[in-house]
Parts: sequence; structure tokens; C-alpha cells
Amino acid sequence: MPLRCLSLVIVAVSALLASSEAARAQMTAPVVQRPVIMIGIDGFRADYLERGLTPTIARLAGEGVHAEGGVRPSWPSVTFPNFYTLATGLHPDHHGLVYNTIRDPELPGRTFTLRNRTEVMDRIWYDAGEPIWVTAEQSGLRTATMFWPGSEAPIRGVRPTYWMPFEQSVPSMARVNMLLGWMTLPAEERPQLVTLYFDVLDTAGHNFGPDAPETNAVLADVDNAVKTLLDGLAARNIEADVVIVADHGMAAVSGERVVYLDDYVDPSAVNVVAWGAVVSLNPVAGREAEVEAALLGEKPHLQCWRKGEIPARLSYGTNPRIPAIVCLSETGWTTGTRERTDPARIRGGAHGYDNEATEMRALFVAHGPSFAQGVALPDMDSVDVQPLLARLLGLTAPAGDGRAEDTVAAMARPAP
Repeated sequence: MPLRCLSLVIVAVSALLASSEAARAQMTAPVVQRPVIMIGIDGFRADYLERGLTPTIARLAGEGVHAEGGVRPSWPSVTFPNFYTLATGLHPDHHGLVYNTIRDPELPGRTFTLRNRTEVMDRIWYDAGEPIWVTAEQSGLRTATMFWPGSEAPIRGVRPTYWMPFEQSVPSMARVNMLLGWMTLPAEERPQLVTLYFDVLDTAGHNFGPDAPETNAVLADVDNAVKTLLDGLAARNIEADVVIVADHGMAAVSGERVVYLDDYVDPSAVNVVAWGAVVSLNPVAGREAEVEAALLGEKPHLQCWRKGEIPARLSYGTNPRIPAIVCLSETGWTTGTRERTDPARIRGGAHGYDNEATEMRALFVAHGPSFAQGVALPDMDSVDVQPLLARLLGLTAPAGDGRAEDTVAAMARPAP
């Protein structure tokens, strides 16, 4: 890690420790028998598990609990919205991170993007949801987040006990070692809920495609990082409940599969907020009827709706941050304009597509003393993870879109 980033981390963590201890001393925390560790692997498509390249994760799935056929991500099936869904139990339409690029009518002149550090660290984008680490901290538990989307902001005025500003250059093994360092703290300082985030698999999937040898190599590397974590916990005699999740899958794309929006509508008639598998836009004032006539309905490899008419199964369209018209590309297709899209540069993989698509299904594996053995959950949504975490931690979490009963079978039955 660059020295500049390391210094920032030390200062940030020291300040947070000092500010959080006084408040925590006034709380009565629930009793947590063992730590809960949630590992997020960005872009781990559910069927990657069948490739024989991830023996550690496959063993955990076989011995513990996994989602049969993968987890149905919230829609749009993109990174920040879905990692925040996993933490809050809310669909993006309800927690407010409606895409990776967002504009809010109440925040004129501002745009949330993943590269805009100021916006990423501003709680205003997140406060409609309550992530599990906030619930835990408010209940008196110590938490630690190793690069989890959303964890850099003081959501509802609360930060994790231990956290780090995101630095993509930090290798996976260094992230594991930081987590093990937290778990080696004295018992009274050790976090009881920890999150760990890996982004390298998503990067490989985008750059090379879901079926590329380079992506397979990263799969093996991530599995090795998980093995290192488990070995480190065992060496420290730490028994933990481990939950491994992904935000979405990945589909192969090609320059031969492109929809050009300007074949249907004059680009000067629309203000596009976000591109991708999902294209969201607002008509220019006075041209609404023209844009709607041109775009609404089903086109070859593209479907467009008014925001209030998006199919109910997608749970999307009521949030004021969602633009007036939302278009969904067919899985594996790219939507752009002739000016901004070069087919020769479209390769590798993408996501954001219909959350019912097999390619978008995401990994879910749970293993540890609190979990049943050899259980496959038949129908699981990403919103079901937060209620499960709350149950493991003995917390009463805010009601969300997930259902605790969907994961009851995942829990070990108490001894008679």
C-alpha cells in the first residue's frame, strides 16, 4: 500500500477509535458467541463455483449452506446498489443507491459516481438505508469493514469501529492480513462483525469476459485468499460464522451486439444520466412526447419504460433519483450511441442485466457453527442476507424487503 494511503488509514482509524469508545461504553451490547465475517466477492457468478477452481469455497458450500442456482440480485444488477442491498436488506429503489451513477433532483449540480470520492463518502446518498454495521454499532457491537461499498460514509452519523478508505491497489492478501490483524486484537477490542471485499474478479470479468482463462486464474487467487483467511482464523483459535456473497454475475459482451439509441431518438432530445446494460435518461423539457413515442416499448434487444411502469418484479421505479425513462438491454447486449460507442472496443463482460438471467445470479455460501450442514436454499434474493446477519448477531434490524423466513433452513438446529 502506498505510504500516503497508509498514513491516511492510521490517522482515520485512530480518530474513529477515540470517538467511538465513549459512546460505546454507555451501551449494553448483545452477547455474540462468535464473530460474523461477511466476505463480498464482486462479480462472482453463481456457476463459477462449478468450475473446479475454487476448492475452498466449494468445500464451504458443500459442508454448509449455499443458494441453489445462486442468489437473485436486486435490479439493476450492478455493484454499489447490490452491495448496499446485501448490507441493508433493501432494494435500490428503497435505499437510494439506484445505480452506480446517480443524480438527485434535491441535490442540483451534484452527481454520485464511483470515482467521485467526495460524493462516495457523503452520507446523504446512503441515509435512506441502515447497513448492518450501523445497526450493530448502535447496539453496542464493534464492527470492522475492509472495503465494503458504503462503509466510507458516516451513515446516519455512524461509522464502523474500524474502517479503511478504499484503495483498489491493495492486494487481496493484504486485505486478508488486515482483517486477521483486527481479529488478533484483545477480546474487548476485537470486532464482532467484519466485512471483507474483493474486487479483482469483477475487474477480470469486465476486461476478459466470464469464460476467459484470465478470469479463471483470478477465481483461483480469490479462493486462495479465502483459504488464507480461514487458516489464519484457525491458527488463532478463532471460531467464526462466515458468509460469502456476491453482488451480481457477469455476461459476455461483443461489438457485434450493440443497440444504437440514436437509431430511435434524437440524442439532443435526451439527457442521459447513466449508461450501461441499463440506460436511464430524462427527456429535454418540451420534448417529452417525442422521446416517449420514440423509445417506450419493446425494440430489438432493448426494452424501455416510464419509471412508474417498470415491471413490478424488478422492484424499481418509485425513487425520485430514478430518471423518467429507464431502458434495459438484452443480456449480453450493449446500448450506446454511434458517437460514443466503438464496437471494436466492446469486449469482455458486463452486468446490470435482468436479475432473472442465469448470468446475473450471484454466489451465496455460509459456513460455521451457527449454520446447518449440506443445505441448499432453493430461492434466495439479495435482500435476504441482512436479516440473516441480524439473526446471527442477535440484533433487531430495521424491517426491509428481505424475509427472515427465507433463510431459516440455513441455521443449525439447537441440540435437544
